[in-house]
Amino acid sequence: MRKARSVGTAKRGNPDYVLFFAVMTLMAIGIVIVFSASMVRSLKFYGHPYYYLITQLVWACIGISSMLFLMHFDVWRYRSWVPLLTGAGIFLLIIVLIPGVGQVRNDARRWLGYGQLLFQPAEIAKVTTLLFLADSMARRRDKLQNFVTGLVPYLAFLGLTCGLVLMEPDLGTAVAIAGGAAVIIFVSGANWLHLTLVAGTALPALAWAVFAEEYRRRRFLAFLDPWADPDGAGWQIIQALYALGTGGPFGTGIGYSRQKWFYLPEPDTDFVFAVLGEEMGFFGTFLVLILFATVAWRGFRAAMAAPDRYSCFLAAGMTALVVFQAVINIGVVTGSLPITGIPLPFISRGGSSLVMNFVAMGIVLNISRYATR
Repeated sequence: MRKARSVGTAKRGNPDYVLFFAVMTLMAIGIVIVFSASMVRSLKFYGHPYYYLITQLVWACIGISSMLFLMHFDVWRYRSWVPLLTGAGIFLLIIVLIPGVGQVRNDARRWLGYGQLLFQPAEIAKVTTLLFLADSMARRRDKLQNFVTGLVPYLAFLGLTCGLVLMEPDLGTAVAIAGGAAVIIFVSGANWLHLTLVAGTALPALAWAVFAEEYRRRRFLAFLDPWADPDGAGWQIIQALYALGTGGPFGTGIGYSRQKWFYLPEPDTDFVFAVLGEEMGFFGTFLVLILFATVAWRGFRAAMAAPDRYSCFLAAGMTALVVFQAVINIGVVTGSLPITGIPLPFISRGGSSLVMNFVAMGIVLNISRYATR
């Protein structure tokens, strides 16, 4: 039996298997739904129904391997690498904006790579940003009560990161990063008055970001009344609601979605939850909600029981990152939030987003191994 290693007074134990199995169950559901939702498009564009399934399985293997590695690789061992990782994340966000370097798809310059081997620097920046905030705030926690010298530098760094992501443009990812960062700032014990001031400033900035671009403005107006433009900006919301309504209590059955036949845009990525609701019904969507609630519960539980401030902040931020993405995606599909292009963690088809969500959970699972009573 391997001797347990210790961090301070905390001894290394088993990871949180409840969290682990919740993540793996979400992934298993995702594989099934991605295959069902993507088979029509895969058949049309690639001549067989398994293309997107195969790519998703490859990315899933990479992601699961990353999670298992990080689950056993203590977060304190790479804490000294955080400045380098943060700088690399910012560098990638800059070079993806360079014409001819960053790949353009659907009028957005978000990808680096060649051919089908592409990744999104913004997905990497999600994790590196939270790593930096957790590390730095743990070191300087006693200075956070001063707004100018304590909080403003972090807000400037966060503004730089989110600003670069918005230039791609990618509002959904910027909001997810800001949400994870907000949780770390809150947990760090920042002054309530300062937090209120920041929130009061952030809301007008978010409103400006929404209305600064014509397509975002149309999406927001469609969110308010999708039937005002049913064949344009309101089309996605309407088709998603049709899919959810058709599912009823038990769904139409796996593989029997009608909306995936080119009625619902992005049925295997941003709107995969609509296909899931159509094929698995209310009980299927409720199961997914319970699984994400379990991720939130066990992730924040690991943060509360973490042995030091750094691991506490890191677990809280990584958990919030995954949960916020789920809340935003489900809110969009159900018509509760304006449309933003953000995938549903572990369920939507995707490469770099899937891997980085597994990385985030691997970090939380490692911290859970040192949970104290």
